[in-house]
Amino acid sequence: MTIPLTSSLVAQTVAIDDPRQLLPFADQTSPLLWVRKGHGLVGLGEALRLEFSGPDRFTRAAAAWRDVCAAAVVTDEVRRPGTGLVAFGTFAFDDESSATSVLIVPRTIIGRYPDASFITRVSLGDGAEDVDPVTTAYGPEYRIQLTPGVQSREGYLDSAERAIARIQAGGLSKVVLARDLAGHLPAEADRRRVLHDLALGYPDCWTYAVDGFIGSSPETLVRVDRGAVSARVLAGTISRGPDAESDHDQAVALMTSAKDQGEHQFAVQSVLTALQAHSPQLRRSEVPFTLKLPNLWHLATDIDGRLSDGSSSLDLMDGLHPTAAVAGTPTRDAVALIRELEPFDRGRYAGPVGWVDASGDGEWAVALRCAQIAPDGDITAYAGCGIVADSDAATELVETKMKFRPIVEAFG
Repeated sequence: MTIPLTSSLVAQTVAIDDPRQLLPFADQTSPLLWVRKGHGLVGLGEALRLEFSGPDRFTRAAAAWRDVCAAAVVTDEVRRPGTGLVAFGTFAFDDESSATSVLIVPRTIIGRYPDASFITRVSLGDGAEDVDPVTTAYGPEYRIQLTPGVQSREGYLDSAERAIARIQAGGLSKVVLARDLAGHLPAEADRRRVLHDLALGYPDCWTYAVDGFIGSSPETLVRVDRGAVSARVLAGTISRGPDAESDHDQAVALMTSAKDQGEHQFAVQSVLTALQAHSPQLRRSEVPFTLKLPNLWHLATDIDGRLSDGSSSLDLMDGLHPTAAVAGTPTRDAVALIRELEPFDRGRYAGPVGWVDASGDGEWAVALRCAQIAPDGDITAYAGCGIVADSDAATELVETKMKFRPIVEAFG
């Protein structure tokens, strides 16, 4: 996709005083948001929207973004990742998904970091008025109950049992199976309320909203910052304990679980393999560490290095997605089994979500703890877990319930 020169974007970034909060600036019904611990980006309006689908969606998106940026006129007084021309993005999980993958350039972006705050205004020479950032009070409170969707609890148990049998028979080592919940959001509902609860309850996660897709993910797929590349791999999960002693015991149980350690190593190796072609000297945590979230513990490994080939964050996603943490091992066989056993299209669940700037820097998370809100207000939420040879289907069902907790509580 080539952007005609007559449609060149003009972007200008200037420093501003600390806005204190980002979410109150967001649109009530179409928020564009990327925040963690109160810092990040909020977008208003659309200056440009690029859409992609199919197995080449990542390479086409990377090429289209390069064309957009090459033709753009950018004035940037702040000059840091996330300033200048920026696109928010969300991508479908499956090559065969009917869900659209998008890059959206807002007309206005407000950024807030510990050492800088800024505003970027983008125009397309179309005569449209600027979108002025103003804070607005949240709309009335509401409570939405999410109930089983296409995949029932019994259906999930059956799918998990079938996956375990397939793994035990040989051919693949792990598959990640998801189930869905459904609900409906009234047209007048202020979606920022859900995002507020997610950001407040899970401050160490990336809380995001792009094209009706919202969530709060603890897993960094890839981050590129002036040539430095990093990722955080999560695989292996256990619930939090009700008190300090039992919580400690749960963390120890996770660290010493052969099943979870094995599942984790599959995920780590898939990320290392994808990044080594772009960063030959990668560093990783010597051993996995336990990451504590309000509702559960994860096994985690951090990976970092320096890019040797000038790849952008969009370029890297073609090799990284899907990781073993959200698909399985081997990837091709795992994705085929997901298509066979999951009775729904995952859409953007477990795909990349985040942002990219004109230099290729960006932050992308694995879209977890999430829900897609359709234009008619229908809600579909997703959660999944890794199935290996010694998995227990009932235990895996309980794990999905734990992983649903952030989004269920935010809506309810």
